[in-house]
Amino acid sequence: MSEKPTKEPRIPDRGEAIDYVDGRIETPEFPIVPFIEGDGIGPDIWRATRLVSDAAVQKAYGADRQIQWAQVYAGEKSIELFGEWIPEETFDAIRRYRVSIKGPLTTPVGGGFRSANVRLRRSLDLYACVRPVFWVPGVPCPVRHPQKVDIVVFRENTEDVYAGIEFQSGTPEAGKLARFLEEELGSPVRADAGIGIKPISEFGTKRLMRKAICYGIEHGRRSLTIMHKGNIMKFTEGAFKDWCYELAAEEYPELTITEQQLWDDYNGELPPGRILVKDRIADAMFQQVLLRPDEYDIIVTPNLNGDYISDALSAQVGGIGVAPGANIGDGVALFEATHGTAPKYAGMDKVNPASLILSARMMLDYMGWTEAADRILKGLRHTIAQKTVTYDLERQMERAYLVKCSEFGEAIVQNM
Repeated sequence: MSEKPTKEPRIPDRGEAIDYVDGRIETPEFPIVPFIEGDGIGPDIWRATRLVSDAAVQKAYGADRQIQWAQVYAGEKSIELFGEWIPEETFDAIRRYRVSIKGPLTTPVGGGFRSANVRLRRSLDLYACVRPVFWVPGVPCPVRHPQKVDIVVFRENTEDVYAGIEFQSGTPEAGKLARFLEEELGSPVRADAGIGIKPISEFGTKRLMRKAICYGIEHGRRSLTIMHKGNIMKFTEGAFKDWCYELAAEEYPELTITEQQLWDDYNGELPPGRILVKDRIADAMFQQVLLRPDEYDIIVTPNLNGDYISDALSAQVGGIGVAPGANIGDGVALFEATHGTAPKYAGMDKVNPASLILSARMMLDYMGWTEAADRILKGLRHTIAQKTVTYDLERQMERAYLVKCSEFGEAIVQNM
């Protein structure tokens, strides 16, 4: 008989917590890593991801290293077991063990509770949503040159309209705020309007920019683009742009260069070891990444823009089903599938687990286990090159071999 689930994760005897020293992750040989299966298709894609992750670590390091998985709860399964969407024990475990991974969680449209995903990010101060977007050869996609897309989106995770400061039309709170805006600030709002507030702070902006620049330095990226709508929202997104430039100039003057400096001082030739910092208006950015994606390495942007641009970029390389993601703070990181729960396919062992598998690859790289991370990408690339794929890709490919979610994971392991 199986043990009764508890809110506290069951910790393997040999496991140790990952540490965070002087701004860097220190990973023991047997790190404890909490996981959330997720809702809907979450358990299916998690099983495939765990199989692939464990195999990658074993093939890279033999018996010298092994992830010690510890299940924690959130979403529908947590409601079923404990009557709450996210137990405090889940937050505690993610903070304590520093690196975690999760499947998709249910988010209702319209009324009801706020997103569990947003609550995790905000409560744990995971302020940087990091989404690398690149093409895996063989994945069907709608553009002619998907190989030109190799862009990492740094999306601010805690502010902007996602801060959740809004008031429903017709409520006393909305009426009170509307009167204050008109009478005290001279900014009239229609009486029947719902009202949302868009906070963007210097603190939140600069720490995101700092993390993006550090990433660019560590990964050899050559440019960083600030995506904003500052021509219209001058004191929120316009300020975001200005604060990003300020941070680069104040903290990384020897490592960054603006477009103005590039042409004034270097005749358009980027000096070795420098990162070009530039900015683009949000609507124009969508055209840029379609027509000239190879001119962009890193995009830094407020929350809502980041949600839009990361999904649009993912569509260029095959969709969010093959797009990984992470929510990273200072010493705490939560890696996740970027797509939804697809409840109609729950338990069918059918869907593509690549998003979560690639997120696990990101996790291993973040932990410093790059050899294992490389094994995952190698296995995935070879499997797709063989046209051994799940239904979503098989229906778009000629002479492809259709496999289940679990079989796709097994094929990746064989191809490592």
